[in-house]
Amino acid sequence: MEQAQTRLELFYAQIVTFITIYGGRVLLAIITLIVGLWVIGWITRLLSSAMTRRHVDRDVQPFLLSLVNGLLRVLLLLSIASTLGVQTTSFVAIIGAAGLAVGLALQGSLSNFAGGVLILIFKPFRVGDLISAQGFTGNVEAIRIFDTTLVTLDNKTIILPNGALSTSAIMNISTKGIIRVDQVYGVGSQNDLDKTKASIQKVVDACPYALKDRQHDVLIAKLNPNSRDYDVRVWTKSETYWDTYYYMLENIARQFAKDGIEAPKPKMFITNEE
Repeated sequence: MEQAQTRLELFYAQIVTFITIYGGRVLLAIITLIVGLWVIGWITRLLSSAMTRRHVDRDVQPFLLSLVNGLLRVLLLLSIASTLGVQTTSFVAIIGAAGLAVGLALQGSLSNFAGGVLILIFKPFRVGDLISAQGFTGNVEAIRIFDTTLVTLDNKTIILPNGALSTSAIMNISTKGIIRVDQVYGVGSQNDLDKTKASIQKVVDACPYALKDRQHDVLIAKLNPNSRDYDVRVWTKSETYWDTYYYMLENIARQFAKDGIEAPKPKMFITNEE
């Protein structure tokens, strides 16, 4: 009984000693964590506002904010470790070794990070641009450290890794500000050539998205045995590409019907029967 009581007293004394020595440090570390996270959030918001006021490139802002936020959190972690009495030199060495191991395990993520840096430096596209890459077409919504977000024309969100994006072909539809909509229309060879071209030209001239200071083309592209193919090339602004595309499709179909322009007639196959 006395032995059990002695052990209990010893355990109690150890708890008191631990609280006496480390209680203040733990409390201070908790306070540092809470205040530090609040300060990091405040600095991030302040930096965001400053970059917005100074008109810093929209492509760079999310990248810089993520980078600064990550560095500040690492510094906060080191500060808390120092408060708890952990030797920061040893702690840094541990972090370095862990970082090396994690880096080897996450080579793809490092590749994405490097790709993000390259995209921000060379700027093959910017936030808001309409691009086609990796089999997807959409407007660039954000460029972050590891990935780029596209919003497709049907309002779907696509997240593309920066590593693959920076090393693959990218078609930037918005770079020049204007773009040509190329379409091919096939009609029967029985239709009058000039009448068909005039019918198409009516739609081109009436298209509200076609640029008035550009030359639009209606050309014969191919002569087939029972049909002709017409190339129709209309210049428009990058943001109205799809409006122009669908306007031409619908209204040329209507104009053909109105002007009596007929589709190619099917070929007739005659067989000899004995």
